Amino acid sequence: MRGKRLIFNISSKRFSKKLLPSASYALPPIVLLCFSLYFFCLSFTSSPANEPPNSLSITNHSSLSASPLPPVYEKPCDYTNGRWVRTKRGPLYNATNCPNMKEKQNCIANGRPDLGYLNWRWKPSECNLPRFDPNTFLQLISNKHVAFVGDSVSRNHLQSLLCMLTTVTKPNGLGHEGSNTRWHFPSHNAMLSFYWSPFLVDGVDRKIRRPPHYNKIYLDRVNARWENDIDQMDIIVLSLGHWFLVPSVIYWGDKVIGCMNRLVSNCTTEIGFNGPIRRALRTALNSIIKKKVKKGNNGIDVIVRTYSPSHFEGAWDKGGICSKTKPYREWERQLEGEDAEIRRIQLEELERAKGKAKKFRRFRLEVLDVTKLALLRPDGHPGAYRNPFPFANGVPERVQNDCVHWCLPGPIDTWNEVFLQMMKNMARTAN
Repeated sequence: MRGKRLIFNISSKRFSKKLLPSASYALPPIVLLCFSLYFFCLSFTSSPANEPPNSLSITNHSSLSASPLPPVYEKPCDYTNGRWVRTKRGPLYNATNCPNMKEKQNCIANGRPDLGYLNWRWKPSECNLPRFDPNTFLQLISNKHVAFVGDSVSRNHLQSLLCMLTTVTKPNGLGHEGSNTRWHFPSHNAMLSFYWSPFLVDGVDRKIRRPPHYNKIYLDRVNARWENDIDQMDIIVLSLGHWFLVPSVIYWGDKVIGCMNRLVSNCTTEIGFNGPIRRALRTALNSIIKKKVKKGNNGIDVIVRTYSPSHFEGAWDKGGICSKTKPYREWERQLEGEDAEIRRIQLEELERAKGKAKKFRRFRLEVLDVTKLALLRPDGHPGAYRNPFPFANGVPERVQNDCVHWCLPGPIDTWNEVFLQMMKNMARTAN
């Protein structure tokens, strides 16, 4: 056996000496052939030229027209359901680079001691929510007028957006026009505006602590504050809800049809908030369809932002507070009661309007669903820090808390991260 193994080893050496010189001549053509085959196969596995690329990369304001949009997925990401997870990343802005921040939402400047509410990000169940890119958003609204129509939470939402955008460019404030405010971004010829209209329809909104202690809401006609400017708008973000939970008398034309949360001399029929909210949103959507679409004007995108829950521990008008310092976990708080009902009405009316308007071109209806992600953030409100240093002189007997609006920066910035993804999807659909 040892001899046979030796013979075999010697034969192998002789064979190698004969083979190696020949292989040295054959190796370059073989390598060249392998590379040719690799690139030939790669040409078949690469995406065709007409398929969308895999990412959106924008580095400056002038590159939008040449920048490809992200791919259209068969199953769009659902940003509605998810959980809040800790993050080390800080907010995009502060009071220094957003000097026009509303004082009552500037929780840090007002002395709020716990800043842990800033270190959470929303993690959808089935995908990731990218960080807000102000350059991309500005490019997507170039040559457009984006109008926010609603109550003070709508204004809070827009102020968050303005703060996120002013990290890259400063807008020109065009001042107040009655209850309307506008900001112009000259570099993109883009306009952002806010229209105070807490009912969307016509109404008389009062401070409930003063006589006559109730609002008047006219469900049959849209508020002229924003209706008169519909022709100038390209994107409308509608929202409503909170003002329908305070005492009000409801009208249809000049006739009283019921009241909410308080019986008064000319109203003895309690009708609840469900019907008035539904009818108000329906009237607003019908008015847009009639004025903007049926007349053959330019197209428009309408976005309904769903209800933002408050987090009062106790009645809002009887000293309720919001003292939580961390988000709820998914199983700690369920969407129910008034929060769930208002959101359900909004979604149903949006679908109803879609069915009515689908025969019109260049008219889109979308939903910006923030209810569930907002529900889990009881820590994100100004609370007692709606005013500067409320405990500087000790603990007063009563401190007014704001458990409706959101700190800036804060969880409300996430709404604009979702909003940006919606804008991207809308741009891909349009293309």
